[in-house]
Amino acid sequence: MSTNIRIKRTSVLNGTATLLPASKSISNRALIINALAGATASLHNLSDANDTQLMLRLVNSKDQTIDVEDAGTTMRFLTAYFTVTNQQKTMTGTHRMQERPIGILVDALRLLGADITYLGKEGYPPHSINAFAGQKTTTLRVRGDISSQYISALMMVAPMLPQGLTLELEGKIGSRPYIEMTAAIMKHFGAGSTFVGSTITIPHQKYTPSDFTVESDWSATSYWLSFAALAQTAEIKLPKLFTQSLQGDSAIVAIMQQLGVKATFEQDLLVLTKTETQKEITWDFTHCPDLAQTVAVVCAAKGVTGKFTGLESLRIKETDRIAALQNELAKIGAQLIEHDTEHWTLVPSKALPVSASFNTYKDHRMAMAFAPLATIMDVDIEEQEVVRKSYPNFWNDMRAFGFTIETI
Repeated sequence: MSTNIRIKRTSVLNGTATLLPASKSISNRALIINALAGATASLHNLSDANDTQLMLRLVNSKDQTIDVEDAGTTMRFLTAYFTVTNQQKTMTGTHRMQERPIGILVDALRLLGADITYLGKEGYPPHSINAFAGQKTTTLRVRGDISSQYISALMMVAPMLPQGLTLELEGKIGSRPYIEMTAAIMKHFGAGSTFVGSTITIPHQKYTPSDFTVESDWSATSYWLSFAALAQTAEIKLPKLFTQSLQGDSAIVAIMQQLGVKATFEQDLLVLTKTETQKEITWDFTHCPDLAQTVAVVCAAKGVTGKFTGLESLRIKETDRIAALQNELAKIGAQLIEHDTEHWTLVPSKALPVSASFNTYKDHRMAMAFAPLATIMDVDIEEQEVVRKSYPNFWNDMRAFGFTIETI
């Protein structure tokens, strides 16, 4: 049952977060690769996010029907995994999941030799993995501008193919750090690859079981930089973050430096304090689209004009995040203006309200992107449970920093 919450304004934030969630992106890749390596390695600090817990349960499931709920990464990675390991499965999920495209991945797997049929709308789940007849090609051309998860899914199963695989990425390559993350984790498990220009080459080889520790999640960290940016005063300390991170979302440090947050590493903690804010920022979110909502809200509330590119993939996420942002930013007097398919301008608010109520569209990142406004005003958030997808303890962590949160 959905529950809405009210967060009372708290403008002074000082303290240390006890434990950030581990990276969902890294956890999900490690689970797939470990399964391909024989599932004998120990994986430490796996994410407690619902997406990862689903992956943990489903990757070794003997069930014929695999319900990924609303987990897009889980759907895409498992479709490739079950195909190449020749397991007959029916892949399904929530109503929203059945609106999220998977045709690019299925087309690629069919060219490889898979028999996959759609059970509803062509190009969308649910779909049935019937058989894998054997490798029919060594080269696939895949669009690079839709979702890096398709590319990562194919990369991870490529070493299992008798002739290996070459992926030729066509057009603009989005979320490149996620592709590089996949390659790095594959290498940890003994599978090498090359990524030169727009071509990824992965030979046939065996994965080697190898224990692996997952780092804290920079996507989750981004919300705490948002809190620091919007609070009147702040000194926030965050644990278990790597200075040399595999995650593209570590770019949030550079972005928030422009929005009034100084981030420094002190021993094993990232310390956030306040600094000067620029009047305008320009950023390309092509390689870190999950940061866009967070940054847009901070700009809107701090009177900063944003010139943004690289938001195209937001339309096929848990919701149409462009439309959702436009609707919810309007409630605080801000606008996200789309000039064409590649350029947006964030026009900030001229006068913030004393309180506001925000819809989440069943999207975890909408809830957490708008929650930091509680440093400025009373905030109502619908469907508080959506955060379970990536950061189940988010509201409790807010309470630990002094926020009063009530069910309404």
